[in-house]
Amino acid sequence: MNILQNIHAFDVQTFSWCMARKHRAKLTTIGRAISFSADGPLYALGALLLWWAGYDVLVAVLALGFVVERLVYFVLKRGFKRNRPADALDNFSSFIIPSDQFSFPSGHTSGAFFIAFCLSEWFPSLNMMLYFWAANVGLSRIFLGVHFPTDTVIGALLGSACAALAIGVLV
Repeated sequence: MNILQNIHAFDVQTFSWCMARKHRAKLTTIGRAISFSADGPLYALGALLLWWAGYDVLVAVLALGFVVERLVYFVLKRGFKRNRPADALDNFSSFIIPSDQFSFPSGHTSGAFFIAFCLSEWFPSLNMMLYFWAANVGLSRIFLGVHFPTDTVIGALLGSACAALAIGVLV
């Protein structure tokens, strides 16, 4: 249990550092847009467009990987039941209303890294741009005050692992 307390203490310290930065209003505005770009319905629209363009195997990978990722995500979310920063820290309010109660792991970050990994396999020239976007999704979730840093790190690992699994199974 001591290791979890140490991780939480590190998270709180890092989170507090992020929240104390100058230009918070500008970061929040940019963060909202980046975070919105990782909302689930946009992934469904993207998969539909890829299917229409003839990328059937990629769409199958996205479907399988998404199902696995969401299952693991919900098990972790319900299992750890980690409070979000607004619930865990005194005198703090997040800048957006989160979609659910618990913080660990970050679903937006998991989804972004899942998509970045999968699309990078089919479109390697977009690799840098996709991972830059995914990393910024994770950062936006911290700067919007709805996740601690380790929530996004584990989200990135979860999304990448599920993408690798789906690609390994179907390709």
